[in-house]
Amino acid sequence: MMAPHYDYTWFEMQHSRLRFDQIEEMMHACPGAGATPMIRMPDALEANMQKAYDLGILGTIVPTVDDVIEARDAARYSHFPPAGRRSTGGSNFWNNFMSPGETYRNSINDNTLSVVMIETQEGVDNAYEIASTPGIDVVILGNSDITNFTGLPQSDDRYQDLLTKVRDATYKAGKYWGNAGQQFSSGNRLSPDSRFHQNGRSKDGFVEAGIGRRNVRDRTILQTRRCHILRHQLRYLNAAQEGKPAPATRGNRFC
Repeated sequence: MMAPHYDYTWFEMQHSRLRFDQIEEMMHACPGAGATPMIRMPDALEANMQKAYDLGILGTIVPTVDDVIEARDAARYSHFPPAGRRSTGGSNFWNNFMSPGETYRNSINDNTLSVVMIETQEGVDNAYEIASTPGIDVVILGNSDITNFTGLPQSDDRYQDLLTKVRDATYKAGKYWGNAGQQFSSGNRLSPDSRFHQNGRSKDGFVEAGIGRRNVRDRTILQTRRCHILRHQLRYLNAAQEGKPAPATRGNRFC
């Protein structure tokens, strides 16, 4: 099954009980989906980052990054030396997709996307240092948690100022900037600059049957549907555990 309308699949581990072995099963169920597998991590601890990348994940989103130390961990555990300090090893997941003479070890650093989330006032204040960290590719705002930690509603001009500060710092550092909230992909004065979103419509205007045609115009380059433990994930995993055929799915529900 292909996922031509989406750039990546977001596996949710920060706010779920999803396990690494469950993610591995779902990745093997649709290896050629065309939507890059990424995990929002519970943290940037070496042990967890190692497990994620050894599965064959091609990108991680590390939440609540407040300073350059946390950003450094998010970047260095995503890359093999000399760019980082990821331990040798790794999945055989992508071997069938390699070009002749290519190996996972000598190519994965160029095919990894390292994303961090800024969600607090401290993170906003350190945005330039965070974005400037070698190995970090994208900085996004955790829009709900910005409100949670600062007390500022999204309608407040001061909230908009925080977004602007992080955007300016990120692009000054030469990295991509975005927002977890799909609502910032259009209708906001910063929307033309917001290039990465957690969920929402596909990048080419595709709409799933039954969803309707509203708000299909997007300015984003990188978007996906949320990949929390959705109904189809659970159905697939339950079927696998019971030795039954995988249930039918549609769209990009889990791959």
